[in-house]
This record gives sequence, C-alpha cells and structure tokens, in this order.
Amino acid sequence: MATEQYTFQGWMGLDKESAKGNMVWQEFPKDTIKPFDEADVDIQVSHAGICGSDLHTLSAGWGPTAYPCCVGHEIVGKAVRVGSKVEKGIKVGDRVGVGAQNASCQNQKGDCEECQNGLENHCVNATNTFADKYPGGGTSYGGYSDYHRATSHFVFKIPEKIASEDAAPMLCGGITLYSPLKDNGCGPGKKVGIIGVGGLGHFGVLFAKALGADKVVGISRKAEKKADVLKLGADEYISTDEDPDWAQHHARSLDLIVCTVSNSKMPLMDYLSLLKVKGTFVQVGAPEDKLPDLTAFAFIAKGVSLKGSMIGPPAQIEEMLDFVVKKNIKPMIELFPMEKANEAIKHFNTGKMRYRITLVNEKHT
Repeated sequence: MATEQYTFQGWMGLDKESAKGNMVWQEFPKDTIKPFDEADVDIQVSHAGICGSDLHTLSAGWGPTAYPCCVGHEIVGKAVRVGSKVEKGIKVGDRVGVGAQNASCQNQKGDCEECQNGLENHCVNATNTFADKYPGGGTSYGGYSDYHRATSHFVFKIPEKIASEDAAPMLCGGITLYSPLKDNGCGPGKKVGIIGVGGLGHFGVLFAKALGADKVVGISRKAEKKADVLKLGADEYISTDEDPDWAQHHARSLDLIVCTVSNSKMPLMDYLSLLKVKGTFVQVGAPEDKLPDLTAFAFIAKGVSLKGSMIGPPAQIEEMLDFVVKKNIKPMIELFPMEKANEAIKHFNTGKMRYRITLVNEKHT
C-alpha cells in the first residue's frame, strides 16, 4: 500500500476539561501527522487501554500539554501498512500492539548508550506514543483513535493466546509492574508487597505470584478490595484504613515492594518500614507534584534501596508477553465501546473500575 486509504482521527483533548470526559472526535491536523517512514507500521486500532497517564496528560497535571492531543498508549490492532525496513517480520494483517513508547533516538533503535544496552525506555530522545514530537517531524497521536502510526522497533506481535482486550493494558500497565519485579529478583525466596492494588497494582499481584514469590502481599487503603486481591493470587491483604497500626504489625516483613501510588500524601515512611534489612522499594506511581518528605534514616538504618522504574524496553515487553502465555495470566478488565470513551473516562475518574478499562473500536473488531 503506497499511500494510506484511511483517515487518522480520534478522541481529541482540546483543553484541561477533556480529562473530565469532554473529549471531541475529530481528524488529526494533517500537517502534524508523522510522515510515513520505511521503518514504520500503520495500525488499524481495535482496542486501546485507558491508563492513568492519559488523564494526567489530558489535565496537564504532569506539566503543560500541547493541545489538541489524542491519548492512549495501550494499543492493539491490525497492521495495515508496513514499511520496507520494519523489524520483527511484521506483515500486513498481523495483530500487533504498541505501548507507551513510540521511538527512541534517531527515530529507530539508536546509538546512545541506553539504546545500545537494551534500555531504550531510558533514551534521552525517546518519543512518547502521544502528545510528543518525533525527531524527524510530526506529532504522536495515541490509541483513542481509528489508526495509529508507530516505529516498528516499538511494535509487537501479539501472541495468539492473548485476547486483544487483555493484551492492550499489558503494554503499559503490565510492563510497568513486570519490569521492576523481574529486574529486582522477584521469585522464590522473596516476600513481595504491592502497594496500591488498582489498575497497575493488580498486575503486580498477578506477576509476583506467577514469578514464584514465596509470599505476595497486596496493600491498599480500603478493605473492599480484599476478596479480589486474594483471588488474583495474593497470600495476604493489608487494609491501611482498617488497621491503624499496620506499619508496626508488618514491620520488616518484605524483601521487595513496588509502589503504584500517585499521591503526594502517601505514608512513604511507613511503607519503607515494611522492608527487611537490605530490602528494595521501587516507586512506579508518579504524583503530579512531589513525593512525601522522608529522612535519610528511612533507608540508611536498614541499608534499603529506593529505586524508580518506568515501563520497560522492547525486549522485555516481548518477554512479558511470552510469560503471560506460559503462565496463562489474565487481568481483570472492563470493556467500553470506543464511541463511549468519554463515559469510560468518567468511570475511570470514579476509581471504581476493576481493574483496567479497554476501549473496543467496534468498527475494527
């Protein structure tokens, strides 16, 4: 296909009010669409996950947003145009997906130290899948749309045994938890805590259990999630609202903690008290202002490590998808039609979804 016979259009955020479910369906400005490169893949979008990052961007909570923007970086669909220099043997008609990253330096796997070492997600010239600029020109538009253009190095074939509605949220939400768990030795001999068992955290419980941790502990404020979290595979659930002395009762009990909370008022010092000597705390949630204050003794007294983690590189995303097939992992998903994306955003904002939302573009399923 020499030129596309389709229209790039989707749900556009025009201002901060769009984060309240006020997006507008319209064409992307033609002069801003990334010019097709022979290393690119055009994807007919069938499914798109809703991620907290979408809302932070629509509301400009993490910083100024260049409106208009189309969010969504958990994309699954069919490859409809494939350049002559694509990687991974992707062909027209293949079911493929894209996560939160769309390109690295040189708009392909580049020459920087991070890219050369397989850490493309930390490339200083990385391009986000939406609301960003490509080095060679053009704006990135996300998956709340009919079609998406991406660099093939960041496009993944979706294994046949993973349903599209499940695969989509794995491409950001899933890898955001799989990566820090795998990188920090989650497995036999480790007791692991997942703080904030919501859209991200529920993936943490699923993966920690599947990786073979001796004990998996879900930690959230409300007791109402307990049954779900135990069903996901947790061995124990801590409701911080129900037990005022939870930090003392569970002190020095965990080897590894991954925290998904994005609240600047979270009890970070209490969370760190749960670690054993030489334990590791990994923060993946990103508050819009800052992390809570903490003292040096929170980590020097027990020699604990405080780390951060951000999505994962392409090779690890492919590893995760293979692991999902091997372990038959299935997330808890709610489905909304793409045409009702604004309703889905409003539902997301209530915090009552269990536990990820996937938009289904019924024109393409």
